Amino acid sequence: MDMEKEVKKAQRGNLQSFENLIHMNKAVMYKVAKTILTSDADCADAIQEAILKSFEKIKTLKQPAYFKTWLLRIVINECHQIHRQSKKIIEFNELTTPSSLETGFDQVELEQLLDTLPEEDSHLLKLYHIEDISIKDISEIFQKPENTIKTWLRRARENARLMWEEQGGYQWKNGSRG
Repeated sequence: MDMEKEVKKAQRGNLQSFENLIHMNKAVMYKVAKTILTSDADCADAIQEAILKSFEKIKTLKQPAYFKTWLLRIVINECHQIHRQSKKIIEFNELTTPSSLETGFDQVELEQLLDTLPEEDSHLLKLYHIEDISIKDISEIFQKPENTIKTWLRRARENARLMWEEQGGYQWKNGSRG
């Protein structure tokens, strides 16, 4: 299915095309939401709001080729809105109880480390390393050049490494634990 054709149809009012677009992007919408919000319910709320806003504003999208990026930007904005409104404190139990998809203590340690980093670093590392969002897609989401994203990633990794060492983690040598 060609996304650009579906976007153009949706912009002309074709509801089925809009539904197809949402269906094609639902997994990545959830992955992006989950990098910002911890609760699945909050993720669902953010995604629902993003779908409503994108439906209302799809005619304002000037370049159909950027639909996915545009949609993910709306998801990110909605997640930040929910995060600001709730100002939830992550309970210790949520941090230390691995989900069925996690492999155990390494995953818990990683999540705890990411939670201690500045919010921007944490989101960027989660998007790239955990959710496998490409540098190109991240650059489109943040509306920054790819080289800027690479620089941000390098700095975020360095901050994570320093934080890890401060917390008594392994010493990193040439990118591997030693």
